[in-house]
Amino acid sequence: MTDHPRRITRALLSVSDKAGLIDFARALAGHGVELVSTGGTAKAIAAAGLAVKDVSDLTGFPEMMDGRVKTLHPKVHGGLLAIRGNAEHVKAMADHGIAPIDLLVVNLYPFEATVDKGAGYEDCIENIDIGGPAMIRAAAKNHDDVAVVVEAADYQAVLDELAANNGATTLTLRKKLAAKAYARTAAYDAAISNWFALQLKTDAPDFRAIGGKLIQSLRYGENPHQTAAFYATPEKRPGVATARQIQGKELSYNNINDTDAAYECIGEFDAVRTAACVIVKHANPCGVAEGSSLLAAYRSALACDSTSAFGGIVALNRTLDAEAARAITEIFTEVIIAPDATDEAIAIVAAKKNLRLLLAGQLPDPRAPGLTYKTVAGGLLVQSRDNAVVDDMALKVVTKRQPTEAELRDLKFAFRVGKHVKSNTIVYAKDLATVGIGAGQMSRVDSARIAARKAQDAAVELKLAAPMTKGSVVASDAFFPFADGMLACIEAGATAVIQPGGSVRDDEVIKAADEAGIAMVFTGVRHFRH
Repeated sequence: MTDHPRRITRALLSVSDKAGLIDFARALAGHGVELVSTGGTAKAIAAAGLAVKDVSDLTGFPEMMDGRVKTLHPKVHGGLLAIRGNAEHVKAMADHGIAPIDLLVVNLYPFEATVDKGAGYEDCIENIDIGGPAMIRAAAKNHDDVAVVVEAADYQAVLDELAANNGATTLTLRKKLAAKAYARTAAYDAAISNWFALQLKTDAPDFRAIGGKLIQSLRYGENPHQTAAFYATPEKRPGVATARQIQGKELSYNNINDTDAAYECIGEFDAVRTAACVIVKHANPCGVAEGSSLLAAYRSALACDSTSAFGGIVALNRTLDAEAARAITEIFTEVIIAPDATDEAIAIVAAKKNLRLLLAGQLPDPRAPGLTYKTVAGGLLVQSRDNAVVDDMALKVVTKRQPTEAELRDLKFAFRVGKHVKSNTIVYAKDLATVGIGAGQMSRVDSARIAARKAQDAAVELKLAAPMTKGSVVASDAFFPFADGMLACIEAGATAVIQPGGSVRDDEVIKAADEAGIAMVFTGVRHFRH
């Protein structure tokens, strides 16, 4: 194929989203393009005073079955699929009265939006487009002769080429449009198939498709030699993908990953019950706290590990106010994400021109169902989201000593945080704030010791007489396979432990806890995070 131009003489337009339609149709008509259209699109074009032929006049058949059948016809698909330079195709067109269609403009029935607004089963089914994807795929296959547009964002590119090429498009543009067209129908079908799997409660369908729309191309991935892009999926979960960026430079791959981790963690804290702050570095919380205000919560979270917090992500569960904004901007911070922000807080953050401020509108629901995905070589791991919440768990005290009311409160807090720390996880907490976090170690004993060492470093920085792990509680994301990990926590000063339980050596661990005089609670739920 050469980069030859193809003049557009006839265009078929059938769009559910009519944004920009009339201006585009008027510009096409100005290039002498004959307009053919369907249903509401034809009415909108005609109402604008433009000449338009209804597709039923083209096919000789009326729309029928509530519009389900209107474009599935040889005079439509023949006009899209015919190879203009093929003598047999040209003869078939002449024999059957098929006119060529050089431009197809289709955006699909709003299936994703219909699902997103919580429509019933039948409404969702009726918003599955059949004719649209069929035409799109036909036009994209025949891109040597036909241009296909699936979103209004590409109207101008087509018009620019028509102006530059005397009413024609180039093969380069048609290839790009065809690639986008197939990607769009793939994402559309993925949304439909995943919706069906959800309706049927099918955890492992025979085929699993994932589709998304580009949010932004990224400068690079985790490292500068890697390419990357950010896509939105049909799931409308509040977070970095749905947030408005108020200010700051473009988000990087690592910013997005870390901000997602921070906002998922902050979603665990009910904003009506308490103010809370999560500080994340390299996808792990380095400080989490509740408080009477966002400022109090931030100060307590920062105290846990102020060294790691430098250049971190701050997530808040309430509207960012001026008081908290001033404190957060005292040190270098990459991103602040919150449900909202006051005008005064926005103005304070604006003084740090590179600091990104994201407003997500609301918090993610930690109990909401959903799927998470992870790639492996040649495969894709799909699982349901970890939506277990400690407040819903049947906690079981397994030691002779019962935890005090204050300890139990802190144990729940620590386990809530531990859910969002990479395994192996150890979280020390005191007075509804983390005081030591050990993440991602091969040995749980190492996690316990690292967390305790961080608490020692924090004590030096804060000029405390002793690390705040003295008199703290501790959470482990999974059971202690031996007593040594728990004993390391006790050595650091923990007086109560929360863990899932379930080890073959639970009795040994419980005995060691009783000998140390500490309280231990089993949750029965594990929170591995890899």
